Order: sequence, then C-alpha cells, then structure tokens
Amino acid sequence: MSKLRVGLLFGGRSGEHEVSISSARAIALALSAEENANKYEILPFYIQKDGRWLAGDVPQQVLTSGKVPQLPENETPSANSLLSTTKNNLTRWQFPSQVGEVDVWFPILHGPNGEDGTIQGLLSLMQVPFVGSGVLGSALGMDKIAMKMAFAQAGLAQVKYVTLTRAQIWSNPCIFPKLCDEIEATLGYPCFVKPANLGSSVGIAKVRSRQELETALDNAASYDRRIIVEAGVIAREVECAVLGNDQPQASVVGEISFESDFYDYETKYTEGLADLLIPAQLPDSVTRQIQDMALQAFAAVDAAGLARVDFFYVEATGEILINEINTFPGFTATSMYPQMWAKSGITFAELVDRLIQLALERHSTPLG
Repeated sequence: MSKLRVGLLFGGRSGEHEVSISSARAIALALSAEENANKYEILPFYIQKDGRWLAGDVPQQVLTSGKVPQLPENETPSANSLLSTTKNNLTRWQFPSQVGEVDVWFPILHGPNGEDGTIQGLLSLMQVPFVGSGVLGSALGMDKIAMKMAFAQAGLAQVKYVTLTRAQIWSNPCIFPKLCDEIEATLGYPCFVKPANLGSSVGIAKVRSRQELETALDNAASYDRRIIVEAGVIAREVECAVLGNDQPQASVVGEISFESDFYDYETKYTEGLADLLIPAQLPDSVTRQIQDMALQAFAAVDAAGLARVDFFYVEATGEILINEINTFPGFTATSMYPQMWAKSGITFAELVDRLIQLALERHSTPLG
C-alpha cells in the first residue's frame, strides 16, 4: 500500500513565521516516527516572507536547521520554486509542480494569511483534503469581533468589550475623545486594546489611563482596520484543547501562569517566562464546565479538526468567561495544545495522525 503524501505547508507572511517553522519541525518529526513512517511521506512546502512558495531542497533545509534561509532576491527560479512573472508592475506567481502530488495538506501556518480562511480557501479550490477548519471556521476564529458575536449567539459568557474601526480613530479628531469617554465609561481601567485580526498578542496593549488608551488605539489601528477593546478581569487563565469534526472531544484543562503584565508575544515564546500546569488544579465541576464551553465554542464558529479555547476563571465569583478560540494553535512539542492531549492520553505522533485522518474524513463528507 503506497504512502499518503502529506503537503507540510509552513512559513508564511505573518509575524508568526518563525513559530510556524518550529511547529512544522515538530510535525515533520512526528510524521517520521515509527508509527507514522510507513503511512506518510512528507512533501515540505515553505512560504517565504515575501509570499513565494518553495518546494524541494530549501524547505527540507529549513526543517533541518529551523532557520529562515537567506535567499538572494534576484535568485533565478528553479523548477522547485514558485516562479514569478511581472506584467504591468504586478507579480504573478506559479505554484511548484510538486503541489499536484499532494494527497492531504497540513497547513501549519499561524496568524494572517495562514489561519484566517485565506489559505483554506485556496486549498478548498484545489479540492484536496487539508487539516483544520475550513474558510468559515478559520475566518471566525481569527477575527476577534466576529468570534465574539458567534460566542454571544451561542450564549457563552464573555468580558465586556467595545468595537471600533480605524476610520473612527483616525478620520475625525473631534470624535476620538468621545470614543475614549465611551470606553472609560463602559469598561473602565485596566482594559486591553487589540487589533481584531492578529494572532499571538501582536499589537495588543494593556492600558490604565487615557494617555495609554489613546496611544494603544492609534497603534492598534496601524495593524488592523478593526479594533476591539476588552475589560480587564482578575482571573486565572485556563485553556482546553478540542479534537474532532462533528463529534469533537475536549482534553484536560491546562493553566498558564506568568510574571509579566499580561500574556504577550514575548512571554508566549520566550522559554521560562510562563509556566504551564497540566492538568489545572480546578474543582471537577469547573473543569467539566470549561470542557463543555470549549465544545460549544468549537461548534459556534464551525471549527474542524483542532482548536485551543482560552478562558478566564474568576475564582472569587466562580465565573467562567470565554476569551477566544485559536483554530491553529502553536504545535511544537512544548506547545499547550499537544501537551494537553498528551496528558489526556494521546501522544504527539498519534495526534498528528488523527488530524490527518480527520482531514480525510471531512473531505469525504458531502459539503464537508
């Protein structure tokens, strides 16, 4: 029986390019593990930061070294690269020929252009199975405003929030102070200012004063045309992993603790700045409620395959507030998502295998 050819797609144009490489290396190792080596053949595809797709030697070198390759800008394209042609000052890309050899895609791309529905739309047009949510689930999971609307429709408790647009912040200086007045009256301080469509805490700021609020809103507007401001809350930060399609399962619950002001990009990806406790020390009833809410959130955005759902547990009142869903979380051996499944009895190699099988299952379902 021939091996299934897995198109491992990584890199990308987002600020999480390096994180994607780390995740891809871990997945490649899992696909090469004894239990998977006879089932799968890896076809690596690396997307450079300028958007060019590469196949063949370069992606394999990136997987081996874990480093972003230094390729000359005027490099002559080869048969293994995403060829470019220029017409009317527009660059047009052609995919590497190996794209047509892929049986199932594993798009381990984080952030914009990776987990926001764009690459999922492309892969859907290819009519080849791929791991993870489709266009709708990915788009809802990426856009914090649309996500919160879906959660509200599902009856999931959340922190208070206010939504804004770049036009409101930048277009009329007379309106801006009124917007800040509304935020202060509705949410108070501290509060968090976030671009609606960036992952891994990029562009997020915790603010405690009018001056900090104005600066943070201006900064967030430079990242995205849609901005959300959320009320701060004194709570434990807990997470739950979900695996499956129409009948998903929830993992044990994990907890994150850290000394920094909030769980920002540096804290997430710098070793030693955050502690992960799996399973979290919670009452059984709270754990069950978090798991149930994670499954509800998964269904609310029409997610598939995998997701990590983040919550605030307000210990003083017993409230559980959903924070967000991540439809393609970090996937290194030390990332929260695979660790929660490891503590639930599913090894990393088995987890990767299950995700591929779920992709095949979903693709075989009509209108899947």
